[in-house]
Amino acid sequence: MKVAIGGTFDPIHDGHRALLRKALELGDDAVVVGLTSDELAPKTRPKPREVRPFGKRREDLLDELETLDEWGRDYRVERLEDPYGVASEDPGFDVLVVSPETEEGGERINEIRRERGYEPLEVVVVPHVMADDGKPISSTRVVEGVIDTSGNVLQDADADT
Repeated sequence: MKVAIGGTFDPIHDGHRALLRKALELGDDAVVVGLTSDELAPKTRPKPREVRPFGKRREDLLDELETLDEWGRDYRVERLEDPYGVASEDPGFDVLVVSPETEEGGERINEIRRERGYEPLEVVVVPHVMADDGKPISSTRVVEGVIDTSGNVLQDADADT
């Protein structure tokens, strides 16, 4: 199967690792990771914050893929200029791996694909990875210093973040 996944991946955390691992597991033909461009990345954040440059995020993502790839998959990282990216443009994809909060975007990608005469993708939703405080691990919480990339709480778990 040819698998698509997309995101900002800044910083990479255990939730991202679960998504990437699932994409690699399923992607026996290829895995394409759409990485948000510097222009798109701020528009996709739930809370406004600075995002590291594309080149640095891409480098870290490729390192992470190499570490996670126990199957010897063919993978690549492509610049994502719009939220629907390569998965809506390439009829060759079979599967889209998403998180619970991006599942709606996966449905929109399938609408676009149908409009273009492409087969819809199987949308695989990977559950959230929870931090020690029982809340989902997120890049925002990591950047705010509430948790580390593995979900270990660094501040009072009752903090409003």
